[in-house]
Amino acid sequence: MSLQDELTAAQRCLDDLARAVGRLEERVGTGLEIRRVRSDTEHLKESLSLLRAAAPRPPAEPRVEMVTIPEQPYDTGLWTDVDDEGLGARDRHAP
Repeated sequence: MSLQDELTAAQRCLDDLARAVGRLEERVGTGLEIRRVRSDTEHLKESLSLLRAAAPRPPAEPRVEMVTIPEQPYDTGLWTDVDDEGLGARDRHAP
């Protein structure tokens, strides 16, 4: 699992915790203990947010630049020093 995946999983767990604390608060009331738990949950969310901001980003994929190939024929001057493949040299005859 990548670092970003781990941070996302931790964020999901904290969101679940916040919902559970909300349900507990409905059942227990707003006493000192539940306020502490809610406060701790909020601190964890803030800490994870800071950790996510400080985490190194994965390296970006290198950009692939598209090269267009022209439809016009190539300049024959590019091949003046090579033999035609399979045909031999220009000044010689095939056997």
